[in-house]
Formats: sequence, C-alpha cells, structure tokens
Amino acid sequence: MITKDDLKKLKSGTDVRGTAVECENEKINLTDEAVEKICMSFVRFVTRRAGKEKLRIALGTDVRISAQRIKKAALSAFMQEGVQVYDLSVASTPAVFMAIVTDIKVDAALEITASHMPYHKNGLKFFTKDGSLESSELDEILSEAADIQPGGKTGSVVQYDFMSVYCASLRRLIINETGGDRPLSGLKIAVDAGNGAGGFFATDVLAPLGADISGSTFLEPNGMFPNHIPNPEDKSAITAASESVLKSASDFGFVFDTDVDRVGCIAGNGSEINRNRLVALASVIALQNNKGGVVVTDSLTSDGLRAFIENNLQSKQLRYKRGYKNVIDKAKELNAAGINAPLAIETSGHAALRENYFLDDGAYLAAKITALLARLSKNKQSVSTLISSLKEPLYSAEIRIFITEPDFKPYGRMVLGELEKYAPSKDGWAIEKDNYEGVRVNLKEGWFLLRLSLHDPILPLNIETDSKAEFENTKKSLGAFFGRFSALKLPEEI
Repeated sequence: MITKDDLKKLKSGTDVRGTAVECENEKINLTDEAVEKICMSFVRFVTRRAGKEKLRIALGTDVRISAQRIKKAALSAFMQEGVQVYDLSVASTPAVFMAIVTDIKVDAALEITASHMPYHKNGLKFFTKDGSLESSELDEILSEAADIQPGGKTGSVVQYDFMSVYCASLRRLIINETGGDRPLSGLKIAVDAGNGAGGFFATDVLAPLGADISGSTFLEPNGMFPNHIPNPEDKSAITAASESVLKSASDFGFVFDTDVDRVGCIAGNGSEINRNRLVALASVIALQNNKGGVVVTDSLTSDGLRAFIENNLQSKQLRYKRGYKNVIDKAKELNAAGINAPLAIETSGHAALRENYFLDDGAYLAAKITALLARLSKNKQSVSTLISSLKEPLYSAEIRIFITEPDFKPYGRMVLGELEKYAPSKDGWAIEKDNYEGVRVNLKEGWFLLRLSLHDPILPLNIETDSKAEFENTKKSLGAFFGRFSALKLPEEI
C-alpha cells in the first residue's frame, strides 16, 4: 500500500516526477498504484472546481520507454472515474494544454513526461483551464490520493490526432506574420529534437512551408535518448546542434527539450543563442507592439540584459524568482493589475507570451523566431544583428555548493542571512535591493547571486564580471566566507 509520504516524495515543484524504470541503485517509485491514485484524485479535484460530473480530459505522452506503462495506469484511473479521454498519443506538453483552449475544448489535460530528465525518469504534468497546477493545488491532490477509493464508473476513450491541429496552428502563425503559402522557401533550418517529441517542428511545420530541413538531426523518437540529452541547456546538445548547422550550412537551428516546452537556438555561424541571448531575442519579438512593457525574467539574468531591454527596447525588466511557474504567475499578476507585461521567460528556455495564453511553448517561440528570420532574410539581414548590442560578461560561472545538513533548507537560509550581514563589509560589494530571490551583490564590474535550490540541498552561486581579477578575488572571498560553515561542501573551483 502506498502512503501519503510516498506520494509527497513524488512532488517536484508543480509536477509529479519519479523513477519509472529500475536502474542501478534506483527502484521504481512512480508505480502503477501511485499513478492510478494520483490521477483519480486529479479527476475529483477538477470535478469540484469545474462543477460538473462528466469530465473530458486530454492525455498525451512524450517518448520515454516507460510512457506506455504509465499511460495504461492513467487510463485505468480515468476509466474508473467515468472520464471521456481524448488520447492524443505522442504529443508535446504545450499541445496537450492547447487541447483545453482550442478545438475539442476538454476540461483538463495530462502530459506524461519528465521533461529533460534521464530516460529512467517519468512524471505527470496536469493542466486545467487556468494552466499548470499551482504547488498548493498539487499538494491537495497528493494529500487525498493515498486514501482514495475507485469510483466504480465507466469511462471511454477517443483517439484524436490533435498534433495535426496544433501543427496547422503554428503554420498559420508563420504564414500570417510573413505572407505567402511557402514563406520559408530558400531558408535552410536545422532542428535537433534529441530523439524527443519535437521532430514534428521540422517535418510538419517548417518543411510544408518550404524550408530545407536536411540539416536536421535526431528527429526520430527514441526514449533512450541515445545521442544526447534533449535539453537546450546541455552542452552536448548545443555542441551537436551547432555542428549540424555548420556542417549543413543551415541559416539557423533550433534545439528542443524532450517535451518541447523549451527551445534554444543556433545562429548560422554556429554560435549559441541561449540564456541571456534568447531572453533578449524573445524580448525583441514580444515588445515589438508593446513598447514600454515589462519583461519578467528569472533571477539569473545579466546586467547587460537589463541594459539591452531598457536602452535598446525602451522597456523594462522585472528580475524575479527562478522557476518558470514563478515568472509566468508574476507576469499574469502584473497584467491583472493593468501593467503591460507581454513576456515571461526563464533563462533555461521556458518562454511564455501573453498572446499564447502565457503557455511556455518552445515550438510557439520557435515559430515566432522563424517568421522573424523569414522577414529579415528578404533584406539580407540576420537574427543575430538584432541582439548584437547585448553586452555579455567576460567571465562567468555557476558553482554548486552542497549542503550536508539533512534539514538543508533552514541551514541554507541561515547561510544566506549571514551573507547579507557579511557583504556590506567588503569593499566594492553592494547588496542589490531590487531582488526577489537569494542574495544578489553588485560588484564594481559585475555581480554575484547566491540562492537556495527549491528541491535539492544545494546553494547555487552565479558570478558574472568583466574583470578577471575581480572574478578570481570574488571567488576567493566567498570561499573564505563559506569556509565558516561546517555543513557546506565546497567544490574545487572555489
């Protein structure tokens, strides 16, 4: 029998994630029983919120090797709850949500995915009409799941090719922003799907509009991810995509994560358009008709990005908390208060535009960038020129400091509190007041941010500066500071 504690351990932010395939020292904890109980609890949660007894739920999966087992357990739960299920088969996470607001207009949706995590992991990502669940809503669902009893009802399953509908909407978007039936003729675009679910963007979106996709790689689904992790933040993924763009002489490249809610880009010269560069590019697009608006980002963006948004785009940046749900919720909050905030974006590649339900959709942003690329190419211009004035640091690092104290969160908060006291005593250090996460300190020629991981016993430290001497001295000073704490395990680089 599964317990409440067992289910709580499966919570990861606003999603359910666990081990779905036994390997090495990891045993399966995302069991059939866990999946069934959580899905039954989700149905009852939505039933209460929607005020209706007969629910319609869309169900999709990414390409993981455990997907069919977990899907079978989810279907069993939905059947016992009397749900009419629309089986979307393999689908991207954003497409599964779009089934709620377009076409079939289901009441809720479930994507079986663990995003960029290794092949042996999997998870459940639930959606309602308001988007993905809040953390408190998932807590409610998990707390009721352990003791839940089957509903004894009979549901039904409808097979539905929603990905065709979704791809058609992306093609229409590109056509509307460029004109003509084949606006991508003459463009060569390479897509690296990492053997995840994103191959459709090349074959069903770009190619029908005239693009040459011959430089694309790893479009075929393979749940073992044999070539590289499908993750636009992973160095091996970016290197592979860059090599493909250069080898095929493509004009541009896209890198998707497993379930296509994130994207990274490669310019025609093989350079990476990611993190601050991607935020800058997305800001150019989102602010085109929203001059003076606010772009909500996570806490890890550079000072150069703020200057780019304020000076080049005559708009504003709100540097908020790490976590795509945090930046999306903050942007929604601003708009509800009458503040024009058209974009919420995290440096990991999660980008949500207001015009698209504030849904973090890698393929939607890729379609917007593709349309921009097509328009620019007519005038022999490139996307890279739009962000060429973005100032980036000469020296940067992300250092992960491990907390060995079992109750790591209070310990981590204590370290942050001590850093707040320590920083003002250092010459050239000034605590950033406009900060929502951790402790951010401005240096003479840069900054650093120390924060506490949401789920892991880690204090991530980000440093950016234009001076090598300041970079090394900052690491040295912080190393001496951290040395005071016996429960911190410092890596060699500090």
